Amino acid sequence: MRLEQLQAFLAIAECGSFQKAAHKRSVTQSTISRQIQALEADLGFELFHRSSQSKLTLAGETLLPRARKICLEWQTVKQEITDLIAGKQPELCIASIPSVSAYYFPPLFQSFCNQYPDVQLRVTSLGSDRALKVLKDGLVDLAIVMNNRFLTTSKEMVVETLYEDKIEVLISVNHPLAKYECIPWSELIRYRQVIFKEGYGMQRLVQNQFDQAETLLKSALEVNTLDAFRGIVRQGELIALLPSSALVEARIDPTLAIRPFTINNDSSSQDISLTRQVVIVTTQDRLQIPPIQYFWHLVKEQIPQQVNGEK
Repeated sequence: MRLEQLQAFLAIAECGSFQKAAHKRSVTQSTISRQIQALEADLGFELFHRSSQSKLTLAGETLLPRARKICLEWQTVKQEITDLIAGKQPELCIASIPSVSAYYFPPLFQSFCNQYPDVQLRVTSLGSDRALKVLKDGLVDLAIVMNNRFLTTSKEMVVETLYEDKIEVLISVNHPLAKYECIPWSELIRYRQVIFKEGYGMQRLVQNQFDQAETLLKSALEVNTLDAFRGIVRQGELIALLPSSALVEARIDPTLAIRPFTINNDSSSQDISLTRQVVIVTTQDRLQIPPIQYFWHLVKEQIPQQVNGEK
């Protein structure tokens, strides 16, 4: 069964003759006849009484409402796809790590809303692993995450780096580590930490660093919001390793202090720092949709400038 066969069937039912249906469909009468014969062969029943008025048989009467519904659905989906390619989508869904959604998205939103006033923006703050999963499941249109090459290397994914982010130590202004201009790794590992919950790239990055150093990570508490990190660290005892871009508000908080730290590299006798890479991710097909493409370019152009302006 083919769509044009159903369309031919509907045309005959509406016009009352093969000849008029052929004219309406802009095809020859023999073409209409072949289409109906093929449809009848598939169904195993004749659909029309072959008379001057081409009346529907009982089988034809049964098929008629279904054929109308199928053809209407086809027209609807064609229009929806046409609208999608033209940028007429009802919403744009974004998943992002908390630091980006909190600090770097707001200036972009006005530009996007001016360009696409009829598209509703929906932004969800998620850990990197979860954000990439909902992108792969088709629940969001793009994601801004901490890069994980194991999750972003499939063929359909488009990945571009936005910025590199240095990891720093967030402490209370009265914490013993505040006396250091740059905290030695040997001192840092002595203190208990607040860490991100599982599923956040930062949790994995910090844990991997401790594993590589064959050092126990003294995890005291897991949270998933930047407000929670600041509130807990402010109490004075616990510390947190956080990316520089997540410390915008902490830098102006007189109760908090931020310090860099170094890790001794035994193989080269040099101190190294810990960094993360933040990327924007979508799929090849989504990047062809105008609103998604526009927001993609806004992010690429503006967020690196905002991050660099803070350094």
